Amino acid sequence: MVQQIEITLKPKYRGFHLVTSEILSQLPKLPKTGIVNIFAKHTSCGLSINENADPDVRVDMETIFNRLVPENRPEYEHTLEGADEMNNLQPY
Repeated sequence: MVQQIEITLKPKYRGFHLVTSEILSQLPKLPKTGIVNIFAKHTSCGLSINENADPDVRVDMETIFNRLVPENRPEYEHTLEGADEMNNLQPY
């Protein structure tokens, strides 16, 4: 059985966020076995999967990401939308 469902996540500020419960709450009852493919349409969204056993992992991932991909670099070409519009969102 193949089923495709489009879900919408709440807006998030820049960073690494747990979205498992938000995704699961919008899915129908799932079979015990199978594969779930998750595709993000937004250009500045990425998905990372880990076991979330230690909350420090997200802190470390964010630290590394911010060093590798700093905001507002002059050599970035994707600038038509202006500075990161997600900076206006408040942490929840």
